[in-house]
Amino acid sequence: MAIKAPRIHVDAALAAGADVVLPEGPARHVARVLRLGEGAPLRLFDGHGIEAEAVLVEAGRKRVVARVEALHEGRGESPLAVHLGQAISKGDRMDYAIQKAVELGVAEITPLYTEHGDVRLKGEREAKKLAHWQAVAASACEQCGRATVPPVHPPVGLADWLAGRDEALRLVLHPGTPGALDREDAIARAALLIGPEGGLSDAEIDAATAADFAALTLGPRILRTETAPVVALTLLQDRFGDV
Repeated sequence: MAIKAPRIHVDAALAAGADVVLPEGPARHVARVLRLGEGAPLRLFDGHGIEAEAVLVEAGRKRVVARVEALHEGRGESPLAVHLGQAISKGDRMDYAIQKAVELGVAEITPLYTEHGDVRLKGEREAKKLAHWQAVAASACEQCGRATVPPVHPPVGLADWLAGRDEALRLVLHPGTPGALDREDAIARAALLIGPEGGLSDAEIDAATAADFAALTLGPRILRTETAPVVALTLLQDRFGDV
């Protein structure tokens, strides 16, 4: 059985006929796990919307090189650009939220510090975590077929994130009057705010309301912070996007 050509994100300019040295992780996967050799096909994408058909020209233990044969515009981007403000959660929960948000077409993600959030990152620890989250987003793009990797912005406080919002539709996950998605006009940009496990404080809800965020209710059951963006983004994509 033929192995489907792996999709690999490379943070480099792609040009027809050019050789690309694969990053360490993908190189190890291609050469040691999949055991692909010279002549095997690959699909590369630059994270900015360009995809390439490529072929392995070197597959050693220390170096794996692919040659770009053809370029084309990537697919998989939603007509709805959602900026997700996600309260930072511990461990795999944040990874899961980012991964699934990318699969559901999110355009940008900003990790948020909130009153009830129990994660605080500083200095080198924050930089390492941010690089990890961006890698999670890139890996999700490899899996789901997107050629544009959504940026994961540096974490900020909720107030700073709210101050920068100008999307036509702004939603905060919070019990309220149903109907936040009941509008006839087409929406191209939206902001979605998801709180931590302990929920947003009353003051934070008031701040979001003052910033023209409408409460989005997802039903009578309380969802975990990593599940909530999956459900909310699915509803948004179904109503205004391409699901």
